[in-house]
Parts: sequence; structure tokens; C-alpha cells
Amino acid sequence: MKKVIFRNITLVSAIFIVTFSIMLITNYFQVRQSSPLQTEIIESLKELNIQNSGNTELQAQIRQLDLMARKAYFVSMDHLITGVYILIGMLLVFIVSIRLYFSNYKDIPEKELDPIDEWVIKTQARKYVGFTATGMAAIALLFVVLSTPFLKDNTDKPKEEPLQASLVAQETTTAEPQQEAVVETIDQSEPEEETIETPEPAVVETEEPTISEKPEVKEDVKQETVPEKVEEVVSEPAKEEPKAVVAPVNTSNFNAFRGNNSNGLSDAKNVPTKWDLVAGTNIAWKTAIPLKGHNSPVVNGDKVFFTGADQDNRILFCYSLNDGKSLWQLKAENIPGSPAAAPKTTDDTGLAAPTVATNGKQVCAIFGTGDLICADMNGNKLWAKNIGVPDNHYGYASSLLTYNNLLIIQYDNSNESKVIALDMARGDEKWSTARQEKITWSSPVLAKVGAKEQLVLMGNPAMAAYDPDNGKQLWREEFLSGEVGASACSVNGIIYGASEYASLTAINGADGSVLWNASDYLPEVASPVATASNVYVATSYGIVVSYDAKTGELKKEQEFDGEFYSSPIIAEGKIFLFSTDGIMHIFSADDEFNLLDSFETGEKVFATPAFINDKIVVRTEESIYCVTTK
Repeated sequence: MKKVIFRNITLVSAIFIVTFSIMLITNYFQVRQSSPLQTEIIESLKELNIQNSGNTELQAQIRQLDLMARKAYFVSMDHLITGVYILIGMLLVFIVSIRLYFSNYKDIPEKELDPIDEWVIKTQARKYVGFTATGMAAIALLFVVLSTPFLKDNTDKPKEEPLQASLVAQETTTAEPQQEAVVETIDQSEPEEETIETPEPAVVETEEPTISEKPEVKEDVKQETVPEKVEEVVSEPAKEEPKAVVAPVNTSNFNAFRGNNSNGLSDAKNVPTKWDLVAGTNIAWKTAIPLKGHNSPVVNGDKVFFTGADQDNRILFCYSLNDGKSLWQLKAENIPGSPAAAPKTTDDTGLAAPTVATNGKQVCAIFGTGDLICADMNGNKLWAKNIGVPDNHYGYASSLLTYNNLLIIQYDNSNESKVIALDMARGDEKWSTARQEKITWSSPVLAKVGAKEQLVLMGNPAMAAYDPDNGKQLWREEFLSGEVGASACSVNGIIYGASEYASLTAINGADGSVLWNASDYLPEVASPVATASNVYVATSYGIVVSYDAKTGELKKEQEFDGEFYSSPIIAEGKIFLFSTDGIMHIFSADDEFNLLDSFETGEKVFATPAFINDKIVVRTEESIYCVTTK
């Protein structure tokens, strides 16, 4: 009786393996050209969009089609991985059952056999069955590997422009100059360009030279001997032990993406509410961007930090908040483990998407290559390392965050996901915690829950909180899916997280319990922001809404023609929000959620501005500039 059962299991599993293998092989030929970034489809949709540039309804339909295609693509990838596990499981069942079926059979006796001996026929038959099933499974697994985009080498494919970016900038041309050597430290005693005075508030146009012009600049710049300086710092790290706790953060600083805790809240006073970049109204200075990058500006004291990158250069920039002059530049180079060739990324991510972070003593930057560099506030290199080349089909985008003397790094990739804390002064790892989440583009935030800070990270499929002192996971709640780009926000111990194709969910930080969830309008890139009474969400399709912070009820919605990638910031009771076409929208951060003003500033904006007392620092696609009330 047992032999009959084992025989039937063997036959069923063999048939299943062969059939399933054929399905996986067929799937390879069907999906090997399938990608949410297919060049031909993207180009045809871009052309259709350009021909109908004024048709907002058509643009919304194209955008929805693109989002649905990308969602279906990643769902199919999940199914493919599940199929691999099923196939391997059935192969194990087949091997075990056939082994048990023939367990009592003896070897062929050593004698001359009849060519049609039944024993020989059965022996050969079971060998053929075993070899065929195993061979089919191996071939199927091979084709699964070939049809999995995360394991392909796409270096022979042209760089593709994502549809979402094409809808924002229909025919943007970015001819990058050939990059040359970078000046790392500029002597402040050297004379700067003359400032052109106008009857209006002074606008200092400090058009910084591009990298290709640097050799000419060197003649007028006092350059320090960089290699010797770096050797001294690396061989003799800081002699003094860093203190356990740093001084309280100056609320007029903007030390990371979306502010000091990456929460979208600013305590800045006398914030400007009107300016015109073209006319120069209320513009303190404007400077051309030396290298492309979608990261946001960070401000500490009188210094502005941001990064830029291309295939040859990855650079941390420091500019003066007072006049927009370049103070110093630090290039990420000669780092052990850094890839010889930069990984492929999409144009709307690039190699310099993560925003830098500073604690007022050190400033750190990370790039899409996995290169991490840290300098003191005067541009002296303290340390550098490569934490691994990100395995990420769009590019690495999670911004850095500081907690006391720790640098927090969210590193979610297809091959490994973890959150890391490094000592900012030396680069030593203090703790590292493995994560279950898949590729993520959102950034970590700090939430105050009672008297304790919680480190909150978004991801697919969960939002999780950790103890920032040791990395211990405090709670984890699964409610997310797809491509998670927006970060969380928090007020009064309640954490809010949202992502497109998922939900907006409120979680009690004390125990990780879900308070409510809503799904009327959800963000793709822009992170939500909250007050004690309301949660505000900006979508990539031009709708901005307010939810009741206690119940999740949709309270008010406002529709605009533009898209929102820049995250909203609350300052002085107002919500400041840039659309990608460079229009600043200002709302009242209250139950009324009134639109107070909307005005064009003159350049496209994807980054989130930095807010400090009397000033706003804005990074556009072309420049970085400072708005002032003085």
C-alpha cells in the first residue's frame, strides 16, 4: 500500500515539475522584454504627451497607466519568486518519494542479462524519469534567473527616462560637461566676484564655474595639499572621545531632509512668504548648480550643504548662507570597495538623490554607488567608506539622518536590507539591524514617543520602529506595498505613514497598534506632514488633501494642475509646498486648510526647501538660491 502511495506521489510531482517548468520557460520568453521602463513604450507615451501638452486629462490617464504597469510588473516579479520556491519544493517531494518507492529494491545482480530483461527496463526507466524531471527543473530555474531583472546585466541597454519624469519635464535636455579635477578647499581670503547692486533688494548672482572650468579656477585659488591632509586625519582619528550627547539642536538649523528630525516641521521664525526668482524680488543670492542631483539643501549655521554626481564625480558641496559663495568641495574618491563603474539609475533618481545630514560638528553624504563620506564643518575629510553597491533598479535614494553622535542609514535593497548606525566622528559601526523589507526609497525619521525617541522606517511591506541607541526593533506593522517612496511623519507620539497602492495609517508609537487607516488620496514621492489636528498629503497627480489626525476622515481636498514631488513643510502655522513646475503653494495649517497664496518662482523644483530664521534655501533643477525677508 505504501509503495502505491509513493508511486502516485512520484508520478504527480514529476508531472507537476515538467508542466511548471514549461510554464516558467514560456514566461521567460514572454517577460524578458517586459519592464515598467520599456524604452519604446516610454518614448511613444512621451511623444503623445508632448503633442497634447495642454491636455491634463490625457496626462492623468498616461500617468495612471504608467503606475498600473509598474505595479503589475512588480507583482509579476513576486509571483516569479514564489514559483521558484514551489518548483524547488516539488522537486524535493519528487526526490524523496522516488527514493522511498525504490528503497526496498536491490541492485541489479551481476550476471549476463537478457536485453529485454524487465528489471533493466525498469531501472533505466526510473533513471530517465529522474533525470528528465531534474533537468527540466534546472532549466526552468535557469530561465527564471534570466527573466529576473534584479540579476541581469543591463549595461548594454541605453539609459531610459521614466514616464513620470517625462510628464514633468517633457523635453528636458541635460548636456553634462566633461568633469575634471575638483578643488576641495577654497581659501576664503581670495577675492570673490563683484556683487552687482540694484535698487531692489540685492541679488548676488554668483554663477559658480562648472567642474570642467576648475583648472582655470586653480590659478586664482589657494589649494591645500589634499592627500597629506586626508592621510593625517585617517591615520590619526579624533583624539578626543565624542560625548554621549550633543548640545540641543539650534531650531533655526535645518540639519537633514525635511528638517532636524526629518519630520517636516520647522521652528524657523519670520519665514518669507513671497518672492520672484526671475525679477530678483526678495532673493538674497542665486548660484548655478555645478553637478546634477535631486537631493535637498541642508543648512547649519552659515553653511549650506548639498551634493551632486555624474558617472565620473560624486561631490559634497558647502556654500555660504550669507552670499552663496562656494566655501569648499569634497570629492568621494579612492574609497575601498567603491565600484569601478557607477550603477545604472533612472534620470529622476540619479547618483545623488539622498540628502546629506549634519550634527553641527560633522557633515556626511552618501551616493548611489554606496560611497559614504564625512567631513568636519571646514571641509576636512574625516573618513570615507563604501557600505555596498545598492542593488536597486531605480537607484538609491534614502536620505541620511543624525541622532546625537550617530549617523543613521536606511539601506533597503533587493539583496540585503538593514538599518545602520555609525559614529559620525570616526565612521565606526555602532549597531546594525537586519530588516525584512524590500527595496525602499523613503528615508528614516525620528518620532518623539513619550520621553523617548523612536527611529521610524517605511518599507514594503511594513513600517517599523527601532530604538536609535541600540537598533532594537520596537514594533512593526504591515500595511504597505509596491514602491515606497514617501517617509513617515509624527506628532504627539502618533506616527503616520502612507504610500500609493497602500493606505494612510496612523499608529500609536507606544505599542505599535493601528489607530485608523484611509485610502482616499495617497502620496507617491512627497512625504506627509502632520499637526495635532490634521495630516496633510500631497499626491503626484496634483491633489493636496487634509485628513483628521484623530479619525482619518478626509476633511478637505484641493486640486492643482502640477505634480508634487517636493515634500510639504510646516513653518509658522503655514504649509509650504512646491509643485514640480516651480509654483509655491502656501496653505493655512489648520482645520480650514485654506490656500493663502500660489505664485510662480521661475524654475522647476523637485527638492524640498530648507527653512531657517528669515530665510528659505531652495534647490531647483538649475540652481540653488536663498529667499530672505531682510
